[in-house]
Amino acid sequence: MLNRTRDTHSTKYNQRFSVQSVLIRGIRVFPFPCFRFPLSRFPFFTSVFIRGLSILAFFLAVIARAADPSDPVLDLLLQKGIVTDAEVQKARADAERIRTNEFANLMPPLESKWKISNAIKNIELFGDLRVRYEYRSAVTPDNSRLELDRYRYAVRVGLRGEAFDDFYYGLRLETAANPRSPWVTFGSSSSGIPYNGPDGKSTAQINIGQVYLGWRPVDWFDFTIGKMPQPLYTTPMVWDTDLNPEGAVERFKYKVGEADFFATFGQFLYQDANPTYSSPGFGFNSGLGQRTTPVFQLAYQAGLTYHFTTNIFAKVAPVVYQYIGVGTNVSPFFGDPFVGEGQFTGRGSANPVNGASGYGTSSQILGNGSLGFPNNQVGLDHLLVLEVPFELDFKIARMSARLFGDFSYNLEGKQRAEEAAAGYAQYLAVQNSVSPVTVKPFAPQRSDVKAYQVGMAFANKDALGMVYGITSKKHAIEARAYWQHVEQYALDPNTLDSDFFEGRANLEGIYMALAYGLTDNVIATLRYGYAHRINDKLGTGGSNQDIPQVNPINQYNIIQLDLTLRF
Repeated sequence: MLNRTRDTHSTKYNQRFSVQSVLIRGIRVFPFPCFRFPLSRFPFFTSVFIRGLSILAFFLAVIARAADPSDPVLDLLLQKGIVTDAEVQKARADAERIRTNEFANLMPPLESKWKISNAIKNIELFGDLRVRYEYRSAVTPDNSRLELDRYRYAVRVGLRGEAFDDFYYGLRLETAANPRSPWVTFGSSSSGIPYNGPDGKSTAQINIGQVYLGWRPVDWFDFTIGKMPQPLYTTPMVWDTDLNPEGAVERFKYKVGEADFFATFGQFLYQDANPTYSSPGFGFNSGLGQRTTPVFQLAYQAGLTYHFTTNIFAKVAPVVYQYIGVGTNVSPFFGDPFVGEGQFTGRGSANPVNGASGYGTSSQILGNGSLGFPNNQVGLDHLLVLEVPFELDFKIARMSARLFGDFSYNLEGKQRAEEAAAGYAQYLAVQNSVSPVTVKPFAPQRSDVKAYQVGMAFANKDALGMVYGITSKKHAIEARAYWQHVEQYALDPNTLDSDFFEGRANLEGIYMALAYGLTDNVIATLRYGYAHRINDKLGTGGSNQDIPQVNPINQYNIIQLDLTLRF
């Protein structure tokens, strides 16, 4: 319905306004001088001019509404007598022709060049980009010190999803070859002869961090095989968070009321020891030949999550680790007795530095050393470990809170301690035959067979886990701290967290972290850790690529400042 208005330029003051009157009024107020002349003195010109503008207006309207041939503007102009029926029909025909030509000239819809197999149900791109400033230091018993001051980066990019017939899959690429760290240090490349200069690429390797297939035929069972994300419920006290176990896993779950029961059984291939048999003379094992079997780590876990209320639940899941197939005298000597001690043999001896690990040297005693160390740092002998991780999650006002911890006990720790003491005594005896040794052997420390961790975490916006990059939310904050105590013969030294604390046993200390969500996928994180030696009679056993030169570590400090982009 048209509105009524007053036309002050009409002889009929109250007549219905027309298209002509609107155009005349617009022309008279138009700012350009070329339109400021008295049209009323030239009635014929005025009529032709207004009619031309009207025709132009409806042609523009037709083009603008070309998709709709029954345009109300055309109908209105026809009713007013401004255009004839023949002109309307012609305008509609022209508009249809223009519309057809425009559509014909348009680029056809773009199609993706990516072709996804019909066997793939869905696919997800995931990963993170991280940059870090890190400082860490290790202080020896005589206050010598080794410090690292590094600027680092890490990239992890992967694809995961579901395939048809209840299968799922995953593939992730990541920087660095170290299984306990994807981090690469800026400025550390040194490739080319002659040296190619700064900003090199020799350390910027891309490796496969995860590759696995899974099958979930029913809701309560699934099976995974390959190099997979950590399938066990555990903590960094026992497993470095960057480790991706290789092998097979079976998982079960069942719900009874408020209790969610679950069980996980893992068969992790620890070392491929091929050839499983070689006669002497073929170059294996220093020409001595070998008879081996693959080394497996077996894990048996059962646990439950109990929901007391909507916002309060507890989780506990004991797990037992067993090692099978370990054989002696096969590099890197997982099957030989663990010793865990450094190279030091006393002042004035051939190894006078108290705190030197002897990294880069080999053992002179068959079956006593490990790859790159005079005393074995990686042995799996007499490891039958019980681990009990737990947590209690609850709310405090709008904050999420978690009390968490872990306890481990080596059921064969007594025998492990005895073999370590015997191995170290044998090492000192051999060294004494070369030059006088002033260090005395120690009695077996049979009680150093346990480890524990206890801590608290607080976060708003349900952001628990943000310090590990598990989740991220804009303006979310998480604060986390724990105390950790790992004795010399309690755990597998090859899976300990390489950051907290340097992948070593016989250390205890505190970990603190604060994470803030800058956006929904960018996190700033600050971490600090301090540890000191537990038993001064023992070294700090373990092998890590960051500071392998020091053993024992008397005091350890680490600071990390991260910026992470998750996707």
